Amino acid sequence: MQIQGHYELKFEAVREAFAALFEDPQERGAALCIQVGGETVIDLWAGSADKDGREAWHSDTIANLFSCTKTFTAVTALQLVGEGKLALDTPVARYWPEFAQAGKEQVTLRQLLSHRAGLPAIRELLPAEALYDWQTMTAALAAETPWWTPGTEHGYAAITYGWLIGELIRRADGRGPGDSIVARTVKPLGLDFHVGLADEQFHRVAHIARGKGNPGDAAAQRLLQVTLREPQALSTRAFTNPPAILTSTNKPEWRRMQQPAANGHGNARSLAGFYAGLLDGSLLESELLDELTREHSLGQDRTLLTQTRFGLGCMLDQPTVANATFGLGARAFGHPGAGGSVGFADPEHDVAFGFVTNTLGPYVLMDPRAQQLVRVLGTCL
Repeated sequence: MQIQGHYELKFEAVREAFAALFEDPQERGAALCIQVGGETVIDLWAGSADKDGREAWHSDTIANLFSCTKTFTAVTALQLVGEGKLALDTPVARYWPEFAQAGKEQVTLRQLLSHRAGLPAIRELLPAEALYDWQTMTAALAAETPWWTPGTEHGYAAITYGWLIGELIRRADGRGPGDSIVARTVKPLGLDFHVGLADEQFHRVAHIARGKGNPGDAAAQRLLQVTLREPQALSTRAFTNPPAILTSTNKPEWRRMQQPAANGHGNARSLAGFYAGLLDGSLLESELLDELTREHSLGQDRTLLTQTRFGLGCMLDQPTVANATFGLGARAFGHPGAGGSVGFADPEHDVAFGFVTNTLGPYVLMDPRAQQLVRVLGTCL
């Protein structure tokens, strides 16, 4: 496998670990970018971007990064908090009056960002086309009764997070949530990241497909069994209502929509650059960065059925939990995306990290491929 890009010699072991990923015949394409102290020390890519293995992964290939998108969305919301257009502890209904239904009168932006609002899923089955109808989805969530008393527990809002936070951004900023996120977090840093992809960019997008034969870890197995056997369970509804949430990633309408929980498209460079921008203060004032990265939720996750730890729209490291550590420092923060892509920052080592793959693994939180790369990075540091 030919590895493209560049790396500093000190980090040659990371390049070798990246190359070793492709010893697995199922591994199709991937990219890795690492910044240390604001300097890019690794920028690599390899493999194929299409589903047939005929088209090489290029320097400008982008991919659906799924939930890596969430932290971009949270930072945008926090910028609006800094401008006084939103407030973390004011009821959401002040900005979105229709939201004050079914026991949600006092739900706050802070609760939404930390997955504590009780809205990870919609009970009433929606038609498949509802996925692409912003008004239908926000109206359904405004009417939804929380699955638990808001603020008392947490459960990952895998896709509803996009409509919930996105609607607040839209109302506070006066433009589409993807337009706002890109204008506020992407353009200032010159990143190749998109929430709502233009058709003329489609030719650069890697085709996403699942790897076969790997059952994943215990957390993945547990979640899979619930979704297969309990159609009305919270976890099942979170990932399958509307239908096709999990099977739309390669569709044009998915790429075009602005769904800021799960359909950001970018590359490893954009993830590393974003987290470098958080570390150097380009994106958030220190007080708001402290809010982003402060523990708000810890414990058994009602949706993911495993232990999770969240700040405001980012996942915080759990060094002693195998499937929930980025693998570098205990103060690391970031977000994995479904199937293996991940971006994170480690303030202790001044590291910003981005890994992107189009071969989806079955893991619920952290993918072992990225964790192995980070372990090797740690030895180089």
